[in-house]
Amino acid sequence: MAFWHVRALMTGALIVASAGAQAQALPDFTGIVEKNAPAVVHVEAKTSGNKKGRAAPDGGAQDDQQELLRRFFGMPGMPGMPAPPRDQTSLGSGFIISADGYVLTNDHVVDEADEVKIRLQDRRTFTARVVGKDPQYDIALLKIDGSSLPTVSIGDSRSVKRGQWALAIGSPFGLDATVTHGIISAVGRNLGSGDQPYTSFIQTDVPINRGNSGGPLFNLQGQVIGVNSQIYSTSGGYQGLSFSIPIDVAMNVVQQIKEKGYVSRGMLGVTVQPVDQFVKNLDLPDANGALVAQVTPGSGADKAGIRQGDVILSFNGTPITQSPDLPPLVGITRPGSTAKVEILRDHKKQTLDVKVGELPRDKNALADAGAAAGGGSGSSVALGLSVQDIDASTRSELGLKPGEGVVVSKVTGRAAVGAGLQTGDVVLMVNQKRVGSSAAFRDASKDIKPGDTAMLLVRRDDATRFVGVTVPSDR
Repeated sequence: MAFWHVRALMTGALIVASAGAQAQALPDFTGIVEKNAPAVVHVEAKTSGNKKGRAAPDGGAQDDQQELLRRFFGMPGMPGMPAPPRDQTSLGSGFIISADGYVLTNDHVVDEADEVKIRLQDRRTFTARVVGKDPQYDIALLKIDGSSLPTVSIGDSRSVKRGQWALAIGSPFGLDATVTHGIISAVGRNLGSGDQPYTSFIQTDVPINRGNSGGPLFNLQGQVIGVNSQIYSTSGGYQGLSFSIPIDVAMNVVQQIKEKGYVSRGMLGVTVQPVDQFVKNLDLPDANGALVAQVTPGSGADKAGIRQGDVILSFNGTPITQSPDLPPLVGITRPGSTAKVEILRDHKKQTLDVKVGELPRDKNALADAGAAAGGGSGSSVALGLSVQDIDASTRSELGLKPGEGVVVSKVTGRAAVGAGLQTGDVVLMVNQKRVGSSAAFRDASKDIKPGDTAMLLVRRDDATRFVGVTVPSDR
């Protein structure tokens, strides 16, 4: 009995000692908070209710499920109810970056606001002027009239690593100076082309909620490393996945707004997509890289010799693991500079010097063009597609070169339907073979067998991408 009693005490002692050692290893955040909290501000943006085109600050439960990556305003709302036509108020956070009153926050916090108020920790309130903003990076620069204001220290987001401690200060649900902490979960997190494609986010498990938007993310040195911007949520509240804009990106936006009044981004002149589905078709060792689906005529990529079907492996020495890695790297590159782009073509690596252009600020610069068919026709039983030749005038309207592409006239196979192919799509290549006629399409498709995944380069409207059509084995 005595023996077991001693064992139990010893085990308990070890547990206590271990817990004590762990407690001693935890950081003390009080110094960071005391130094920086005075520079973190509460942002209140008021928008006239009759302003058209403004989305409701809060959606219902269905909206939460349909759009998991939520912007978080501080405006409470009734689930499932439409936004009222009255004036709207968005609550967010921000932080002072210079003693003369420049304040950084998110673009979506002050978007279309008629009036912006800034409240400091000492309860002083200022009317802010929106100096400039950039929706693509979701950054806004505000200015308040003041002097000798408290400021934050700006850190280096490029040195951030997974597992490091992080701290957020902000106004979730309007509760000023709320402090939360966690760790860096991931860096260089890209959320896809539909959601800030030019931003590689810092992902954390720091509790972030509505109203934290635009607030600072600190490291243990008390330096700002990010601007809290988004959460991943099915309910609209914190669920362990928070995303911050790297402070290096944000400060680059600030500099450009101050110097030019707008933000310019680099443009390579390519449309890319994931390699994953086509590893076997391209005989690649792995799924790393970005597959070039479209090259803009006259762009830097076009002049440097980048082609459809090339796989981009790195940009200026930074490896491209997946296609969303590329846009942020290109976007922060100065237009007019020369970038080194490593590609893989025909199992051979080569590095091309590409002059980076400037991304057009007009999203509607490209005009839509309709497809029309004419001339000969052909089909592929394996693919379940019927195609027709394209006449010269239609090719010209579509911006196609002579002898380029065939138009889909009928989709009959379940694999083609499942791949999303539609009547009117223009097929440019089949398994790396260019097709400019129905006869060429039949020839390129003749060796496709049940179980194969055919690689089709398809153009629809202004977008060109590779589509994989897996032929059923039981057809």
